[in-house]
Amino acid sequence: MSRGHTSPPYTIVCFDGVCGLCNGFVDFLVQHDRARALRYAPLQGATAARVEGLPRDLDSVVVVDGGRVLVKSDAALTALSRLGGVWRLSAVARVIPRALRDRVYDLIARNRYRWFGKHEACRIPTADEAAWFLP
Repeated sequence: MSRGHTSPPYTIVCFDGVCGLCNGFVDFLVQHDRARALRYAPLQGATAARVEGLPRDLDSVVVVDGGRVLVKSDAALTALSRLGGVWRLSAVARVIPRALRDRVYDLIARNRYRWFGKHEACRIPTADEAAWFLP
């Protein structure tokens, strides 16, 4: 996270807490993360604010994995691959050049509120999910 701290033993998925698409992606990850390898933090929250190197003006999911800050398609593919099982195969999409993957990602990101909606407030985890969400 920041200098002087060791990397946490899990991967952090920082997401736009008011974005319908982002919340749907997080719902999907929570449902399929049987090993509980992921933690979730809204980009608008305190955890994301402490991440060194996190772009502040980004329309992207951001993944902090082993001290690396990943954005756009790399972030989404890393989060999916951390689910394990068949989801590890999502890493195969990395054969597609990042520039092309990110161009598609950017198109969706620019239109995400229009296509998937925008919430008035950040996603609130259920009582069962609370342990996996960071402030």
